[in-house]
Amino acid sequence: MKYEIRYKPSYSMLVVNLEHDEKITAESGAMTYMDPNIEVHTRKREKSLLGSLGLAVFGRQSFWVNEYIASRGPGEVAFVSAPVGDIEMLEVKPNQGYIIQKAAYIASTEGIDLDLKWEGFTKGLFGQGLLMIKATGNGSLFINTFGAIDKHTLKPQQTLIVDNFHLVAFSDTCSYRVTKFGGLKETLLGGEGLVTQITGPGDIYIQTKNLREFVDWLWTLIGPRVRSRAR
Repeated sequence: MKYEIRYKPSYSMLVVNLEHDEKITAESGAMTYMDPNIEVHTRKREKSLLGSLGLAVFGRQSFWVNEYIASRGPGEVAFVSAPVGDIEMLEVKPNQGYIIQKAAYIASTEGIDLDLKWEGFTKGLFGQGLLMIKATGNGSLFINTFGAIDKHTLKPQQTLIVDNFHLVAFSDTCSYRVTKFGGLKETLLGGEGLVTQITGPGDIYIQTKNLREFVDWLWTLIGPRVRSRAR
């Protein structure tokens, strides 16, 4: 499989060229175009009844993915996800996996196993949750970010604290825990909410833009119009 990431870093698009019978898995809704030689199958990512029950208990949506197979000869397919941002390829090896935010996943090659992983506080605490995917196996994993990608390589016992809305991915060799930002006053008034404390060795991928802040800014523009029309 050959791939190219075009229009980096602000408007990245992943273009994949599949040989006959090759397959790539991608987030549902990420496809921008594809050749007619490619066949598409949609399925849930969860592999077990327990995984599906866990989604229902925690009130989370199912993780749907599409499989793109070049069943009628070679073909090209392209993917995008974040409205404005970058795409990065992470090489997954048998002893080198990654933990990524669900929203950061865009696509993966055969041989990559994606496991839904719930860590941290429940979504009821300050209205936040941390839905993670653990990627293991052997192949290529493609992630997208809102804004540019900021990579940090941690040495053993080196620690970095990352805001959850900026955290994209980190090596599964790292240890981590989700905590509140400061005390109650800082959490309620400081605007940070929850953070993840990550300790090396391993890599951390951070997005430079905060989707929550973007939504808040967008609401300052459309909010007055919505309220005026509701009167």
